[in-house]
Amino acid sequence: MIAFDTVTKGDVSPGLIGFLVVAGLGFALYLLVKSMRKQISRIEVPSEAELREKERKDTGATTTTPTAP
Repeated sequence: MIAFDTVTKGDVSPGLIGFLVVAGLGFALYLLVKSMRKQISRIEVPSEAELREKERKDTGATTTTPTAP
């Protein structure tokens, strides 16, 4: 015969409080990921052409300075 009451008197279960804690952590994680995606989308990444142009300007400026004899 199958017993419907499988929880014995000495067993401990998380219950409603455990569920609410896990649900709260899940909701906080959702908000954190949503905020981080918003922040990451604001980052401006320069293209390779812009980086090469900047590097060319930086190296050109250093080579045109006179050197001491």
